[in-house]
Amino acid sequence: MVGGAFKLIDPSGTVGALRALGLSFGAEVVRVAAAVELFLGTLALSVSNPVIAGLVALSYALFLVITVLALVRRLPIDSCGCLGRLETPPSWRHVVVLGVALLGAIGAVADQDPALLERVTDDGAAGVALLVLVVVGILIAIGVLRMGRRPFQPTNGS
Repeated sequence: MVGGAFKLIDPSGTVGALRALGLSFGAEVVRVAAAVELFLGTLALSVSNPVIAGLVALSYALFLVITVLALVRRLPIDSCGCLGRLETPPSWRHVVVLGVALLGAIGAVADQDPALLERVTDDGAAGVALLVLVVVGILIAIGVLRMGRRPFQPTNGS
């Protein structure tokens, strides 16, 4: 969801990364894909459903394949685009984060526990604690992807 939101606001990093891979999708196509990613993530947090979990797993698998291709081909990509303008070149850390996320999504397909927001309404305290853990986990994943990178530097036009 976080990546989808960043790509929706500024698709340029993803457009550039895809071009480096030989795929020429414009900003409009990337924004539509980002909107789908954001919507799918919101659904996955809100409703437990094996089809939704399967689509999330499929999206993580696609991101994983694209990242591995970029790494294997040693493409000079400044940003994968997953965090907007923040410099996040594809790295093996991305592979680990995406692999863990993919395994989690596959687990959600196999074991239909209540979705995060369903838990918040069912058991207030436990649900809120889980929500906090998810937010902390997202922040840790962003930190892992950004480790050792320079902070955002605005361009002349920004």
